[in-house]
Amino acid sequence: MKLQVGRNELLAALSAVIGVVERRQTLPVLSNFLMETREDELIVTGTDLEIELEARARVQNLAPGRATLPARKLFDICRGLPEGAEISLDVSGDKATLKSGRSRYSLSCLKADEFPAMGRLAEGRELVIPRRALRTLIERTQFAMAQQDVRYYLNGLLLEVTAKRVRCVATDGHRLAMSEAGLDTGFKDNLQVIVPRKAVLELTRLLDPSDESVTVKIGAGQIQVDVDVVRMTSKLIDGRFPDYERVIPESGDKKLQADRELVKRALARTAILSNEKFRGVRLNLDGSKLVLQTHNPEHEEAEEDLEVSYQGSALEIGFNVNYLLDALGALSGEQFVMELKNSDSSGLIHAADDSSAKYVVMPMRL
Repeated sequence: MKLQVGRNELLAALSAVIGVVERRQTLPVLSNFLMETREDELIVTGTDLEIELEARARVQNLAPGRATLPARKLFDICRGLPEGAEISLDVSGDKATLKSGRSRYSLSCLKADEFPAMGRLAEGRELVIPRRALRTLIERTQFAMAQQDVRYYLNGLLLEVTAKRVRCVATDGHRLAMSEAGLDTGFKDNLQVIVPRKAVLELTRLLDPSDESVTVKIGAGQIQVDVDVVRMTSKLIDGRFPDYERVIPESGDKKLQADRELVKRALARTAILSNEKFRGVRLNLDGSKLVLQTHNPEHEEAEEDLEVSYQGSALEIGFNVNYLLDALGALSGEQFVMELKNSDSSGLIHAADDSSAKYVVMPMRL
């Protein structure tokens, strides 16, 4: 394999793929990029056996071929070269020679046949959705995904598609985030799949907030998304997601409405003196007053007194302050609503003028 390429073009392709390459691998070849030339294109592929990223770059193809090169080293070399530099890459046997100006690097290669490529998803159902809409759905829910939970089906994001709606749901067992968008999908049957956490984070990075459409292909236990010159293929989590609709409480008889930014800033200040392990904050609601209180084992205390709109009898309830901050940070609009029943029931949070995103937070005893 022999090619010439601009440093910026090659670095863009490497940057799109490097996120999936783990620093510590069980198989040495997984620390490498698979690089393959086809006509006037270079295809760069990286994988961790669960997710595969593939990026394309325009090159001058002098001799076709395929090889694997050490990913981190190649990425760091290209990143360190001057802006606009020209690169020539020549692979022969188990050695690759990279030249740019007066710079010359020799890298060790592994056999391309050993690289475990996942390949194109041959058949599957296709969802066409604006990039901005899909990115918004993910951003509003991904923070509630579990991390390394033994309930493996919680370590990802539920993607649910019906004929007229696309919905994303995430939960870690203590809180739940749900966001939906009305869309004529063309689906006759409902579809539910669980996308792994790492794939969700990579997809967020790839999606730009534009109105251009992106095609999501789902089938054979995999999901494949093409975004411009980058393709992401990921295995899906084989499991049954909890019946999340049962978790979402019905409208409570106590309703708090307030300025989202005002309450978010007050929560952030009180969080400074909360218990670092439990992160609890007490909410006291009475009339038009909301009092936020936290304390910690060092006997330090914080209290914030806010003017709000509140309907219902007086209530004292505790929550994890981080969960409230995450929910308020993901909402849009100036005003939010929190619906409550009693100190032992979950709280339901949504924007005052938009219920397309909902957040359920379980209470905690303080």
